[in-house]
Amino acid sequence: MAINLDEEVRLWTTNSERESIENFSTLYGLIVSLEYLERAYVRDSVSSKDYAPACIKLLAQYKSLLKLLQNQLDRPYHQPNGEKLVGLEGFMRRYRMDCPAALHRLVVGVPATVEHSAEAGAGEGEELGKWVAETTQSFITFMDALKLNLRAKDQLHPFLSDLMAGYSRFKGSGEWEGRGKILGWLIELNGLRASEEITEEQSRQMLFDIEHAYNEFFRSLSSGSKSS
Repeated sequence: MAINLDEEVRLWTTNSERESIENFSTLYGLIVSLEYLERAYVRDSVSSKDYAPACIKLLAQYKSLLKLLQNQLDRPYHQPNGEKLVGLEGFMRRYRMDCPAALHRLVVGVPATVEHSAEAGAGEGEELGKWVAETTQSFITFMDALKLNLRAKDQLHPFLSDLMAGYSRFKGSGEWEGRGKILGWLIELNGLRASEEITEEQSRQMLFDIEHAYNEFFRSLSSGSKSS
């Protein structure tokens, strides 16, 4: 059978297969990005100030991506030699990804700045680092939910409640503009029944407000705000 080299090769036959392949492609790119970030941090090519938020964002995106992949990473893939590959490490071995730094960071789940402060017994610094990581992950998770067009109260309210709880732990957060925005949307969702949904216009405005609060959060931390 002759093969037309100009013909596009389709990797999927259904929409679900296409979505799965795109999600795995995103995972591949995320791992590579994290590997470069980790190496840059070790070589002092990126400062701790720039490294931490970038790393936290990638870790949060990874956690969100796992929800989309569901149990697909745990499905066994059999190598020609009979070896069975599963999980994140199996995925990386299957596609010959030499990214040990990224694998370690994904397994640990926190940036190197937090990990090393914990090893040194940094006390308050360690706790603050964990709070920053957790709150950033809450921001990313909620914004990803909006981008995935989740609009029902019972879908959004738990994420926003977690975000508000983490956000409020920081000294001075009561004076941040973002707090009023988050609280306002929390009140808006509280007024809905569990199955009721916000409109597309509300979703866009909510995403805009939360992104603004997210940027303000990091600016405030960078300017010297400390946890209460």
